[in-house]
Parts: sequence; structure tokens; C-alpha cells
Amino acid sequence: MSSELSALVPVLFGHATFQQLNAGCELGLFELLDTDGPLPAGTVAETLGLSRRSTDILLLGTTALGLTEVAGGEYRNGAPVAAVFRHGLWPVLRDIVQYQDRIAYLPAADYVESLRTGENVGIRHFPGTTRDLYSRLAAVPGLEELFYRGMHAWSQLSNPVLLAQHDLARARRVLDVGGGDAVNAVALARAHPSLRVTVLDRPGALEVARKTIAEAGLEDRVETYPADIFADPYPPGHDCVLFAHQLVIWSPEQNLALLRKAYDALDPEGRVLVFNAFTDDDRTGPLYAALDNVYFTTLPFRHSTIYRWADCEQWLREAGFTDVGRTAASGWTPHGVVSGRRPA
Repeated sequence: MSSELSALVPVLFGHATFQQLNAGCELGLFELLDTDGPLPAGTVAETLGLSRRSTDILLLGTTALGLTEVAGGEYRNGAPVAAVFRHGLWPVLRDIVQYQDRIAYLPAADYVESLRTGENVGIRHFPGTTRDLYSRLAAVPGLEELFYRGMHAWSQLSNPVLLAQHDLARARRVLDVGGGDAVNAVALARAHPSLRVTVLDRPGALEVARKTIAEAGLEDRVETYPADIFADPYPPGHDCVLFAHQLVIWSPEQNLALLRKAYDALDPEGRVLVFNAFTDDDRTGPLYAALDNVYFTTLPFRHSTIYRWADCEQWLREAGFTDVGRTAASGWTPHGVVSGRRPA
């Protein structure tokens, strides 16, 4: 019985689990061990400016979780963290952890109430009167910038499956609907040198997008188009429409409306690509999607959720698309692409 119950420990103390990771990032522990480790606890304490008591508490937590390891009284990064540094992903992980800490974590306490009411109750933690997270972010200095950094980081982890889509290799012009800070648009343009991309989003988001595009030196191939993704017509002349991390935000009815707008905007034989995380069709997992749904339930909009692959495929068919199919990623996140073709 005790072994069965021990599985409850990381669930009961899930909040503390994250705080050990967050503390290791904020205090510089993992960076220190990557550059100078292995190190004894006394050296860690001195370098980080912590008391020995605080250092022992921190190292106990990170080591019990496998984030750090100890041998011969000296600490080094554990296998998961060491892999992050080895693959050059430390800035990505750091941005994601900070995003979780400052944006997602406190509203998660409203998960039960959000389930009861069907409303994104966690929005109350951000000043404003609108019912969506995105329009409230600008009211807190630095938070909108952090949000886009977090989204940028998630995209860096997950977009290899998008970049490898055969449809993009054949496309001439892609319309990136709700393209935000243009991270996917820039990645697409770099991966496919003959491709042109239009980022369609609200004016506030496009300010960040234009900066991203300029820093990448891609102003000649990536442009912006200010519009409301629901109310305004989409610009014509595109043979591919991309919804990246968009259909997890809206209700099924709204998603169907967006896909119908994409159908109308596409050239004949054009393709639509839906790129985001998906849940299994039998609703048994994966764990990543199940846990990430706490964020979607409490924050973005009242209908936000990670949908099943089959749900998205059905919407495409209802919108008139044919040759509907799916491509799953091979990485540790449950991202993938559902695609369809507008018939001639």
C-alpha cells in the first residue's frame, strides 16, 4: 500500500515541485553548476549569496527531484537540466519557467472554480474588465513582453514538426493568422527561402512582430497585416493559411468560423495548417496536455482548451476541406499539425 500511495507525493506537492525548479532558475543555481560544477554546498552558498541553511534546503529539493545530483559531497546538474544546457535550450527553459511563475501559476488556484462555472476565473488576477487574457496583459508593465517570450520559447521547442511539413515546401505565400510575435513566420521564412509570409493579428501584437522580423532581417519576405481574425476579411492571394497555437483558444463554433474564413481566403488547391498541442482521441492523455489544460481552463478565454486530433479534423471537413490528415511531433511535447486542402 505504501508504494501505491507514494505516487501521490508529486501530485500533492506539485506546487512545491515547480517552486524548486523556479528557485534553481531565479537564483542561478543551474547556470552556476553548468559553468563551474561539480561544487560543494559551501561554494554554492557563497557564490549565490545564500545562507548555508537556504542552500541546503534548495539543494535537497532539486536533488530529490533529479534536477541536481550529488557525488562525493559535490553537486552537479541532473540529467534533465544537463540535457537542456547541452542542447542549447537553457534560454528557452528559463523563459518558460518565468512565464509559468508570473502568468500561469497564481491563476491555477482558480481551476476548481473555473470548472464549476465554465468561466476563465483566473483572469481576475490581471487588471482590466475584458474577459480575455491578451487584452489585459498590457496593463501590467513587462507582462506582455514576458508573454510573448514564453510563447516564443514554446514555439522553439515544438515547431520542428511544423517546419517539416511538405505543404510548406510547395507553398508560395503563407497567411499566419494570429501570428503574434512572428516567431513561427520567421522560422518558416528561414526554413523555406522562397516562401513569403503575412502575419495577421491585432495592431498591438504586430508591434512585437515587426521587431522580430526586423531583427531577423526578413522585412523583404515577412510582412504584417493588422486585422481582427474574426471580424475582418483575410487578404487574398495566399496558397496556405496557418493557425499556430490559435484553435486551443476558441470554442468549437469559433474554430469552425475561422476555418471557413481560411477556406474563403485560400486559392484553389490551397492548404490550411493547424499547429498546436493535441489530446489523444480516447481522452486518456498525454500528461503534458492534461496538465497544460489547467492554464487554458483558468486564463485565456472561457472556451479555451486543448482539443482532440479528431475534433480538429472534423472541423476542417465541416469547413469544406478535403485530404484531411495529421502529423504528430516526435519530441516530448504533444504538438502536431492537422492539414487540409481546398478543392479546386
